[in-house]
Amino acid sequence: MRLKKLHILLLKQYLGPLVATFFVVLFLVVMQFLWKYIDDLAGKGLEMSVIAQLFFYASITFIPMALPLSILLSSLMTMGNLGEYFELTAMKASGISLQRILRPLIVLSILISLSAFFFSNYVIPVANLKMLTLLHDVRAKKPAFNIKEGEFYNGLSGYSIRVNKKDRETGRLYDIKIYNHTNRRKNTWVVVADSGEMHFSPNKQYLLLTLMHGKKYEEIPEDLRKKGHRTYPAQKDFFDKEVICFDLSAFKFKRSDESLWKKNYQMLNVRQLRYAIDSLSNNLKQQKYDFSHFVYQSNYLLRYPVNRDSLLFKLQLHPTHIVNYDSLYASLAQEKQLYIINLALNNARNVVTYLKATEQNHHYSEDWIVRHEIEWHRKYTLSIACFILFFIGAPLGAIIRKGGFGLPMVISVLFFVIYYVMSMTGERLANEGVINPTEGMWLASAILLPIGIFLTIKATNDSKLISLGWSSWIMSIFKKKRTTNEDSSTGK
Repeated sequence: MRLKKLHILLLKQYLGPLVATFFVVLFLVVMQFLWKYIDDLAGKGLEMSVIAQLFFYASITFIPMALPLSILLSSLMTMGNLGEYFELTAMKASGISLQRILRPLIVLSILISLSAFFFSNYVIPVANLKMLTLLHDVRAKKPAFNIKEGEFYNGLSGYSIRVNKKDRETGRLYDIKIYNHTNRRKNTWVVVADSGEMHFSPNKQYLLLTLMHGKKYEEIPEDLRKKGHRTYPAQKDFFDKEVICFDLSAFKFKRSDESLWKKNYQMLNVRQLRYAIDSLSNNLKQQKYDFSHFVYQSNYLLRYPVNRDSLLFKLQLHPTHIVNYDSLYASLAQEKQLYIINLALNNARNVVTYLKATEQNHHYSEDWIVRHEIEWHRKYTLSIACFILFFIGAPLGAIIRKGGFGLPMVISVLFFVIYYVMSMTGERLANEGVINPTEGMWLASAILLPIGIFLTIKATNDSKLISLGWSSWIMSIFKKKRTTNEDSSTGK
């Protein structure tokens, strides 16, 4: 009964920092995302619902980064608080081992790790699909329609508009100049007006610009096929009132079809990734077979049919037969020699071009397979990282016996930076083909796992992180060295 109450107490102390640190880290990562894409979001007149959806899907994709750090920090804080207030010492003095103390937290960490795998396998691919599609649509949207005083506005496709002055109260525009580039003939169509007003159509799809007291200049294209001196004809019209209609369909926010992105490796689960890897590997094997078959068939002796009594046919039957090609070439006429040289050069150029194109295609296929394999391993590394970081934070908190957000925060950030740097390094090395994807994606876990085992053993045995015996042995070496230097300086 007492042990059950103890486990409930540990869970309460653990879940509080876990939830708090998780949302704090997630908020910081989302703010970094906002800072990165602020230029793509600002000034486009996006609805709050679109921005909210984008941040919601982005926060889901950032959970794999926030969850391991929150587990590490919360476990370190929980055990550090127990050690700082001697609660951990009292538990051990009553005969409860560290493994029994950590049992509820271990069970909870296992559940979190399993949940992290299913979340990474089924939820994150959907969130990636939603977020990347929405982000693509947001970045493709043109900025909101806004004409500033004294500046040319080029947001309307095919038009360049300049307004010298705007009345903020009435919305009236003064000294307006419009260049029409829709005919792709530079500045051959110009409108100048003293004033004007802007109105949107009822469906907000068109902009109606009413111009007052102006003139329109347009150059008329000539028939360039006619010979003689060009006359450069032009047409000038004066008006008291002119209405120009602009299409604003490009300013509307359009949602793309999500099916266009579904085959990307970031939008696939484990089963789909394995199927894609097998398909891509079989396609690459077929490409290599087709390439070798083509190179073999492109041989001159195999591409062209020859007479059975000719020398070429005898060479096919007896490829080891030694032939003096120089004397054979010298016996031909000069025209034949030039023809053979040109033919050989063309064949060599074609083969070299095909080799380069095939090499690039093979590199692209191999790189695409590697990306799928990296994403496949990523589904598992998240859950394993959560479990390993718990077995680093909990024993380390029991050893240092320091709670709060001070020292535990510093240590947690240090270990998380090590984990993150090693993860990114392994992934980059795998992408560059230096190591295989398995080694690259599991590099961080392979480094941190022995550290977790070492800390768990130290915490179980109530050992110091650095043994005093080793420290005294090191100090004795420095003391002996100092004594020797003093004796040599005194001449003894």
